[in-house]
Amino acid sequence: MPEPSGTVTEPADFAASFVRMAEDAAANLVKARAEIGKAIFGQEKVVEEALVTILAGGHALLVGVPGLAKTRLVETLGTVLGLDARRVQFTPDLMPSDILGTEILEEPSPGKRAFRFIKGPVFAELLMADEINRASPRTQSALLQAMQEGFVTIAGQRHDLPRPFHVLATQNPIEQEGTYPLPEAQLDRFLLEIDVDYPDREAERRMLIETTGSTQAEVQAVFSAEGILAAQRLVRRLPVGESIVEAILDLVRSARPLPGTPLAEKLVWGPGPRASQALMLAIRARALIEGRLSPSLDDLIALAEPVLKHRMALSFAARAEGETIGKIIAGLTAKYR
Repeated sequence: MPEPSGTVTEPADFAASFVRMAEDAAANLVKARAEIGKAIFGQEKVVEEALVTILAGGHALLVGVPGLAKTRLVETLGTVLGLDARRVQFTPDLMPSDILGTEILEEPSPGKRAFRFIKGPVFAELLMADEINRASPRTQSALLQAMQEGFVTIAGQRHDLPRPFHVLATQNPIEQEGTYPLPEAQLDRFLLEIDVDYPDREAERRMLIETTGSTQAEVQAVFSAEGILAAQRLVRRLPVGESIVEAILDLVRSARPLPGTPLAEKLVWGPGPRASQALMLAIRARALIEGRLSPSLDDLIALAEPVLKHRMALSFAARAEGETIGKIIAGLTAKYR
């Protein structure tokens, strides 16, 4: 019988050590979620998907109307995960140099001049790009190289970003005034698109009481940057069964509007190979968060929409007929339920 994809035969002591590391990481993730829950109320799915993003080593786009604690979530994640977090408020007049940094001319000694690079806020372990779609496309694109390559190039010089490096961007619904659509190339760099909805009544009641008093709960660090990097390495070593690999390929390939396929008239474009990679990493991360050593179809079903929806675009005819990306993805995953 063939080995599951991503597995090799390991000595018994190595396997036992791997299991212990996974159990320790899962226990710390339980503590981390409890700490985050002190500041973020009733958004368990959002918190899980944000943790999935970071454990998978990716970036996330949080979409929701103002006032749903998106900014507070990112700040809380920075504290709990022990990451150096910075925030950039995106505005229409924000320039690429305001994010990446710039070179200034200095005169360290009389008659001698030299350029010195001043790092921008992108040189952080956790960068919050607040209301990213309020900036111009030129400024939005300034993050592309950083998000994909882990470094930026200024005046021909390469400057490496910290490790880990994650961008958690917030976005207002595109229909709101004063927003710009993100280019497809940048959307594809986000591992997940996370919908932040209104909290339920009980969560909002708890929020109302606990955030309007004289004191508020303080969250504590559970991880460090080194701990997050170790957890990310662990995620990449989790074995994935061959049937799950085939399910990922089937799902992503069936979401493309190829000639002669059911979605040819409904979609303008669909997910590329990066979506398959994102799903493979994301389902491993979710399995670890839930204390399992290998992902299942339940993980694939849970993460199919946040991984795929920003990598698909409806045709005009499909929009006119009331079709949505969510309905299409639900139809594609129905056979796995």
